[in-house]
Amino acid sequence: MADKRIFNIEAVIDFIENHLDEKLDLIKIAQAVHYSKYHLHRMFAEFLGMTIHDYVKRRQLTKAAELLIFSRKSIMDIAIICGYESQQAFTLAFREMYKKAPADYRKKGNFYPLQLRFRLDKKRKQQFGSAEIRLAEFKDVSAWLKLARLVIDGYPYFNQEDYFKTLQECIRQKRALILRHKDTAIGIMAFSYETGNIEFFGVHPQYRNDGIAEKFLEKLQKEFLPQRDIYITTYREKDKADTGYRAKLKQLGFLERELLIEFGYPTQRFIFVGRK
Repeated sequence: MADKRIFNIEAVIDFIENHLDEKLDLIKIAQAVHYSKYHLHRMFAEFLGMTIHDYVKRRQLTKAAELLIFSRKSIMDIAIICGYESQQAFTLAFREMYKKAPADYRKKGNFYPLQLRFRLDKKRKQQFGSAEIRLAEFKDVSAWLKLARLVIDGYPYFNQEDYFKTLQECIRQKRALILRHKDTAIGIMAFSYETGNIEFFGVHPQYRNDGIAEKFLEKLQKEFLPQRDIYITTYREKDKADTGYRAKLKQLGFLERELLIEFGYPTQRFIFVGRK
């Protein structure tokens, strides 16, 4: 039986998606879907691991980035279309998330999303075991990519064409793990035997509080990278594009290491030491 919260949250997401051209806040959304703002905030954040504020901001800026690349609209017009009252406020928000001013982003001509629409799993399973995590096969590519699009908030740069090619290589080399329930990928992880790097790691938003990430790390450490240092990179401290990934990595047992630049984006490497 489907969780009633799924239908409630889907109504919230539908409203947001249909009103991305407006100034949206928690009060306005709560009134539209007939919830108290406190209940709505808690339900959305607990169920999807992201606040409504972060989701709205990332969806509106993704729409803005798409318009910057694929339309000839002025930056001021795009700012208004995406819910901002001034070009100055839009430019500040865009730079915080994309690390480029809108004009510079348009000039480079390469669109990538910050956040795509959340798609929910209506047949949510309650529990999974480590034994259900397995090497991914080519038949899993479609489910894998659907989840990758859901969790791109954890990755500063996501080019789907390049990602698809890399994923195929990871599957051939048996360095891609997946946890799948029917047509839905619950968790995915790509890693390197050579460097010990976790190259991509995502857990479905509906399952982020179910211990899935811990099970993947346990599987990786015991069966694929025993006695190896395991690394991952994420946002730097105080990066406003971070929706909580740094904090989650620390909870999982990762410690901070050196600062990096990846794809022109400032990141930081973490090393896995385990939970104490």
